Amino acid sequence: MPRAINKLNQLKITKTTKTGLYADGGGLYLQITSTGAKSWLFRYMRAGKARGMGLGPLHTIGLAEARARALDCRRLLLDGKDPIDTRNADRQAQLAATGEMTFEKCAEKYIAAHRAGWKNAKHADQWTNTLATYAYPVFKSLPVSAIDTSLVMIVLEPIWTTKTETATRVRGRIESVLDWATVSGYRSGENPARLKGHLDNLLPKRSKVQKVAHHPALPYSELANFVALVRAQDGAAARALELLILTASRTNEVIASTWQEFDLNTGVWTIPAERMKMGKEHRVPLSPRAIEIVKAQEAVRQNDYVFPGARYGKPLSNMAMLELLKRMGRTDITVHGFRSTFRDWAGETTHYPREVCEAALAHGIKDKAEAAYARGDLFAKRAAMMRDWAIFARPDARP
Repeated sequence: MPRAINKLNQLKITKTTKTGLYADGGGLYLQITSTGAKSWLFRYMRAGKARGMGLGPLHTIGLAEARARALDCRRLLLDGKDPIDTRNADRQAQLAATGEMTFEKCAEKYIAAHRAGWKNAKHADQWTNTLATYAYPVFKSLPVSAIDTSLVMIVLEPIWTTKTETATRVRGRIESVLDWATVSGYRSGENPARLKGHLDNLLPKRSKVQKVAHHPALPYSELANFVALVRAQDGAAARALELLILTASRTNEVIASTWQEFDLNTGVWTIPAERMKMGKEHRVPLSPRAIEIVKAQEAVRQNDYVFPGARYGKPLSNMAMLELLKRMGRTDITVHGFRSTFRDWAGETTHYPREVCEAALAHGIKDKAEAAYARGDLFAKRAAMMRDWAIFARPDARP
């Protein structure tokens, strides 16, 4: 007759690598995740609901200790106590006794300290929301000094392969909060959320689980006909979209542009650093048609914004150009994709150097040595390229 308890042995634990749960009996399971990480899990029923309590990773908790911990859990259940609730109560009592800082409190202090330095006001909300959704439910009110690798893995594993971008941001934010806590004296030792040389041994590489999502873009051979259709549309969204195309700019750069940023006499649009993704001032050379578009907006000038929105004192909605594409029946492309259209045209049909094309898109130079010597913004060369781009995009152009 098979044993109802103590079914596992050290050889089986070592040799088994397939993802799944392997019962030792008495509610104790060896848990193997898709990344190959092994840990102990105690499963039980409470008030008609299944519950699972982590007992620790295999590399720290051996078979004998896992069985001892499972026995403690069964004893609690026999006494009518819930093991998870009991553990949480113990931790809360410990926290109250020691007065230690919780992860949540540290996160709040970190966000407050850095809020002023974040150029986007929504950034703080994104930090709070992602940590509240994914990290706080796991860390609860634990002292920040108690956060270890196993807890970080509990946060990340469920979303690492399904919501890779979100999981990456959550990991980075946890790491930053824990670094702040260490510097502030609330914890010590290595950061359990560190990726390089640590979590990258437990989690699959992003490149293996995340497909690169490119913004659907219009083929450059179709650009002239498309611009002709845009010019036939009424409203600020159509004018903003055409300016975006002609300047290869981003949505927020265009819709939030103000009259003070434009020098129409010299044909220069200067976007301040705080509105640029790279945090660096960007000068945009304006083609004759781009200047015409901005001048035409003077007739509907309401406030400081070149493209005023429906709400008084506000700029055009960041969804306005996307809605325009929908009305035109072009749900197959995106507004941001026109930057790719421009880059494809520049790379495949012109002889402008790569650095000129990248400067037009306000892309940073990844190579630090190259960046150290790139002091200018190649404005004169970019001006010539943007004039050629505007000519290519004119409605009477043909591929």
